[in-house]
Amino acid sequence: MPALSTLVDNFDAGTINTSLWTGNYGTVSQVGGRARAACTTSYSGFQSASAYTLAGSSVFIRAYPPAAGGATVDAWAQVKCLSGTAGTEIGFLVNAATNKFRCVSNVAYWDATAVELTYDPVAHAYVRLSEAGGTVTWATSPDGTAWTTRRTLATPAWVTSSTTIALLLEAHRDAGAVDFAEFDNCNTLPAPPVDPGGAVKAAFLAFL
Repeated sequence: MPALSTLVDNFDAGTINTSLWTGNYGTVSQVGGRARAACTTSYSGFQSASAYTLAGSSVFIRAYPPAAGGATVDAWAQVKCLSGTAGTEIGFLVNAATNKFRCVSNVAYWDATAVELTYDPVAHAYVRLSEAGGTVTWATSPDGTAWTTRRTLATPAWVTSSTTIALLLEAHRDAGAVDFAEFDNCNTLPAPPVDPGGAVKAAFLAFL
């Protein structure tokens, strides 16, 4: 049973890696090095194989929510770990219609005690879900390296017992203009920018 941290995709290939994302639905694509899910009144999502465990593991990803586009109730992107029981899941939801960011542990698709914050596109750029020592932790980061804890919870029993967890990246809206949510850098960070003067500088220093 592979740990969820072994699910790695930078979405830079020209086509979707269907060996990783086996349960996709709706309208999904890879555009400009990102995974893109259409945000319509239907549902679109990238879904991994139901083959992972979150116990003692983690997953992080860069999330780009859709524009509100005239919606007043729902225009969201979500990143969730699915248990295999419909509606039992943990993860994050960013709703552009309400500008809210939710850390959820859902049963029957809802968590009445979810931690809800005002969405900050910088502070909440990356999201990470991890499990260790009987605790699940929700965290966010502007850069994928410096993390701020947003919620902790005693690990739900299904997290440690299940070896068939799937990762879901999904978008949906109840009304408004058709748009999309995007996701990037699943369990990996972008390569640092190339310094075009680095080689010249190195040669100059060597000459000295």
